[in-house]
Amino acid sequence: MSSILDILSWIFLLGGGFLGVTGALGLFRFPDFYTRLHAASVTDTLCAGLIVLGLLLQATSVMMVFKLLLILLVLTYTSPTGAHALAKAARHGGLKPLTDSDTDELQPSTPQPDPSQPDASQPGAPQSGTAKSEQSQGESPSTR
Repeated sequence: MSSILDILSWIFLLGGGFLGVTGALGLFRFPDFYTRLHAASVTDTLCAGLIVLGLLLQATSVMMVFKLLLILLVLTYTSPTGAHALAKAARHGGLKPLTDSDTDELQPSTPQPDPSQPDASQPGAPQSGTAKSEQSQGESPSTR
């Protein structure tokens, strides 16, 4: 029975750690304040909950269980409340969330081929601009 509790405890602890890392990555990957805040607050609450649950399975005394349950209760209420307060303050301060058209501007643009220039991958297309520069100096390609 003890080994089953240890395995479950490690599953919860590792799951909480994984959510903590993904929340931290979300802070870097998402484009604006509101999506970053959402990633951080959701994963923070779930991360703390899973870690405390994993620690509860390892608790050896009633007092330790009571303290961990108090920590879980406080984290469950304060983390979402703090995120809501931050979002409300940002909105009140004039920070607007990104819209779909705003996120399109954040995407890296791929260079489009110039239709006036011949494609170098097509057969018969000039490979470089050296022949033109030599021709402009009065030499013909046949005299080289």
